[in-house]
Amino acid sequence: MKFIETLKNVWKITELKDRIMLTLGLLLVYRFGAQVVLPGIDASQLGALADNTDQGILGLLNAFTGGAFANASVFALGIMPYISASIVVQLMGIAIPYLQKLQKDGESGRKKINQITRWLTIGICLVQAPGYLASLPALGIPSSAFLLGTGTMFYVSSVIILVTGTVFAMWLGEKITDKGIGNGISLLIMVGIIARMPVSFIQNYASRLEGGGNGGLMMVLIELVIWFVIILLSIMLVMGVRKIAVQYARRTASGGYEKNVFGSRQFLPLKLNASGVMPIIFAQAIMFVPTLIGKGLGEGAVGQWLQTNFADIFGLWYNVVFALLIIVFTYFYTAITVPTNKMADDLKRSGGFIPGIRPGTETSEYLDRIMSQITLPGSIFLAMIAVFPAVVVQLMGVQPGWALFFGGTSLLIMVGVAIDTMQQVNSYLLNKHYDGLMKTGKNRKAVA
Repeated sequence: MKFIETLKNVWKITELKDRIMLTLGLLLVYRFGAQVVLPGIDASQLGALADNTDQGILGLLNAFTGGAFANASVFALGIMPYISASIVVQLMGIAIPYLQKLQKDGESGRKKINQITRWLTIGICLVQAPGYLASLPALGIPSSAFLLGTGTMFYVSSVIILVTGTVFAMWLGEKITDKGIGNGISLLIMVGIIARMPVSFIQNYASRLEGGGNGGLMMVLIELVIWFVIILLSIMLVMGVRKIAVQYARRTASGGYEKNVFGSRQFLPLKLNASGVMPIIFAQAIMFVPTLIGKGLGEGAVGQWLQTNFADIFGLWYNVVFALLIIVFTYFYTAITVPTNKMADDLKRSGGFIPGIRPGTETSEYLDRIMSQITLPGSIFLAMIAVFPAVVVQLMGVQPGWALFFGGTSLLIMVGVAIDTMQQVNSYLLNKHYDGLMKTGKNRKAVA
């Protein structure tokens, strides 16, 4: 009842209600576009494409686009080109002085970086779109499905539509971020992932009930319990922080008068998993390489071994290498995104210090050492969650489509986006003197 009362409080705040309705409306537009097939392709002949993109790496791509990839939709490329462009720009910011300057220029610099990211997104789409169209016949679409043929006109028009679809999806995400609730780009990815969940669960449920040796309903219940536990562990990974005590020897507070506050202590939170899902995305991109090398080596023993062991995303060798890459990339991405030198300088300028540690270089080295210590268990935990889908497939016989929701990028994205959105809703409720979603209770009384 308290939770229901809290949901009622959400609708009492006009601004929050309008933002939620706008967000839901734009997400509905995105889901509608994922069902619109490219002009010139017969939608009734896409069954083979859906079957060939149901598992493996293509299944993962299809999950991120909410089935648009398998529908040959105008949103077939989804929002992933924008994600790729954002990653490239972020990494280039380490080495290119111009981008470093923009990062320090505040709001104006952020706008220029966003503009660069948008143009780079279009460039990536212009490469990916022809590749996607060229792969359609190999993925099972018969020649009769191309109603207007596969000539130059089809390619040019389809490339323009695919690029426009990605740009429109990017615009939807930015509008949700600015005018709605939550991070728009992340919500688009999460909605695409969730859209595949009912179908995947029904397929797994049906497979359990077929025959007498698949476990039946009891096995389905066990899977749901395990899934719930994994979600709780993922929340712990996302929310886990190491608090570093920070002492402020003297701070000035003004409120009609000024006073000195001595001995004020706060905490500097260092996240257990500061890199989020980026190490998994990097590792998945690298895991394409062994299969490509195997195909390049041809029919030789090494080539066949690489193709056999790395084509299956639920195989042993794939997941061993995958886990090691995640650990490596977690350290790498944390090192470039957590500026311990800047954190130490900011503490020094604000009059803060860590008890027992000298301000400046010694503080920076201390923070760097702490980050290294907490990154190791965080990276191992992240790797374990990332490879857990392979564990449930191999040991429990879970269907591959449903197994993707037991860990990896899909689950971490859903958990992370859900927590971020709840925190934003929570802040609105608390500002209006209501208890938030994360702590239900009686309405707060306004403080005069």
